[in-house]
Amino acid sequence: QVQLVESGGGLVQAGGSLRLSCAASGLTFTRYNMGWFRQAPGEERELVSSINSDATGTHYARSVKGRFTISRDNAKNIVYLQMNSLKPEDTARYYCAGREVASDLYEYWGQGTQVTVSS
Repeated sequence: QVQLVESGGGLVQAGGSLRLSCAASGLTFTRYNMGWFRQAPGEERELVSSINSDATGTHYARSVKGRFTISRDNAKNIVYLQMNSLKPEDTARYYCAGREVASDLYEYWGQGTQVTVSS
């Protein structure tokens, strides 16, 4: 059974930092590209950042580029999202997701972790 478990969310003031973690189990982690998505109330889910299976390639949404950094530890089956210079508009529920290298679809999703940035 595949599980993705996010942690690290919380309440932070604008300008602060948080590091999200996503621990994966039940899958061959090195066969999966991983992504962080977020969804705020009343808004569509958006891809924040992604990283390929061997960490040689990353992608960032324009809104977070230069502030967020995605990384992964394939020995521990964990993907991270370091979030710096947080803004109130970063407030959302953040989800970790995985898709097989050969697939276009994110197949597995975590339950999410809430990030709230106060002004």
